[in-house]
Amino acid sequence: MTEQTLIRIRVSEADFDLQEEQQALLELTAEAGAVVSFTGYVREFSSGAPLETMLLEHYPGMTESALEMIAQEASQRWSLKAVNIIHRIGRLGPKARIVLVQVVSRHRGDAFSACEFVMDYLKTRAPFWKKEFPLEGQPYWVEAKETDEAALARWF
Repeated sequence: MTEQTLIRIRVSEADFDLQEEQQALLELTAEAGAVVSFTGYVREFSSGAPLETMLLEHYPGMTESALEMIAQEASQRWSLKAVNIIHRIGRLGPKARIVLVQVVSRHRGDAFSACEFVMDYLKTRAPFWKKEFPLEGQPYWVEAKETDEAALARWF
């Protein structure tokens, strides 16, 4: 790839606005023909039980570096104009936004593939830890799923 891809990474307790984030990307990139976005939310139920909150933890510095690395990898595989990754941390209630991945490219195919690639990586390799607090019962750490590992494996 000859041109530079704009990469924006943010890990924060603060919420984000989908429309503002997309508008900012479009203002910073030229020749955008497609923006593909994925927004992840806290589920209301986990393992069939109502969820009170989820706690997301990370290693500052290490996490941002890992997200930067995967955005760089995506920009080497596909022709991208921009990659924006926002991941929240801290305590989040049901239906709260957790993650936003936005990919800008000239063409939709690259944008769709790169967005899915980044999300598959985030689910399995990004240094985040999730602890769920059900309304009843003991809190527990969320384990990686085999289906998430299989989704990532198809890219390598």
